[in-house]
Amino acid sequence: MVVRVVRSLRSGTPVARSGLAALLPVAGTAVVLAVLPPIWFGRSTYTTGLAIITLVFASYAVGFNVIFGSTSQLFLCVGALAGIGGYATALFSDSASLPVFVGVLLGTLIAAIVGGVLSWIAVRRSLGVIFTGILTLVFSLAFQNLLLGQRQLTGGSTGHELKAAATTLADDRVGGYYLFAALVVIFLIVFRLIQTSHVGWAFRALRDDETAAELTGIDVSRYRVYAAVVGSAMIGLTGGLYAYSDGFINPTTFAFNQIDVLVLVMVVFGGLGSLLGPLLGAGVFEAVDQLLSSSGQIREFLYGLMIVALFLGFRRGLVPALGRLARRPVVPASPLQPRTDDGPAVPSAT
Repeated sequence: MVVRVVRSLRSGTPVARSGLAALLPVAGTAVVLAVLPPIWFGRSTYTTGLAIITLVFASYAVGFNVIFGSTSQLFLCVGALAGIGGYATALFSDSASLPVFVGVLLGTLIAAIVGGVLSWIAVRRSLGVIFTGILTLVFSLAFQNLLLGQRQLTGGSTGHELKAAATTLADDRVGGYYLFAALVVIFLIVFRLIQTSHVGWAFRALRDDETAAELTGIDVSRYRVYAAVVGSAMIGLTGGLYAYSDGFINPTTFAFNQIDVLVLVMVVFGGLGSLLGPLLGAGVFEAVDQLLSSSGQIREFLYGLMIVALFLGFRRGLVPALGRLARRPVVPASPLQPRTDDGPAVPSAT
């Protein structure tokens, strides 16, 4: 496969041409998301809010899947990247009096640049998965301290109210649901287009065997930075739109234990590098999170156990592992003759 990728990159043509068939799963997802409101939650603001939170985390998970699921870069700063998008939207739209969409775009751009720089540092220093995780975790903690320390700018622990927030897109209204449903569908389309292009095949080659990919001429550094920039932009855009929808943000909104732990569980559960895995993981674990909401700190402990169990037993995700198990052919046992005194049973001649 690595040789095919190299030939494709040198010729400038994709390894595989997708066509409309590759987007059929995304189209089916879009239809399901479009018909859910009148069927499932109707006018209930509570269930609408849960659906929106699920879609927000699904958007985070798709961006994280581009980074970690495609190129094995363990970014433990999803909350920080989302916070960059959210706080940039709030500050540019309120303090600088810019239009909200300009604040969202600037927040997305800053998040993309920060993600690209973190990836570039990790690549240049030849950091593995674990040390990349440590680097990004340190950045996440530093970002939290920055939000708390710059109280006059961010509001500190009391938070920041976004005056330009749209009430029609609030996080308990159907308008907000369709906003984030459209965002998820757009992210899935982008991810599918990446998967079916020569960039996606290069991602897969360096994820499966980075040494072999590098020896055959794939620029590992460049493609890792590509993945980080695209995934970070998705996360930052989601954070900015969530700030615009919710109207209020504080450091807890983007804390490591509130976002990163859940997103990691969602992606690993749904399947690393899979198209619909993040959406499936977000739906399942949002329901689980509601069941464990009254358990306090035990919830984080249980999520930690889930992450360890998933990484040890299901490296590519629980759902793909179950799918492979279901597709495994059942080999019937050979009929045996009854055991005799001369030795063990042997296959019959029939």
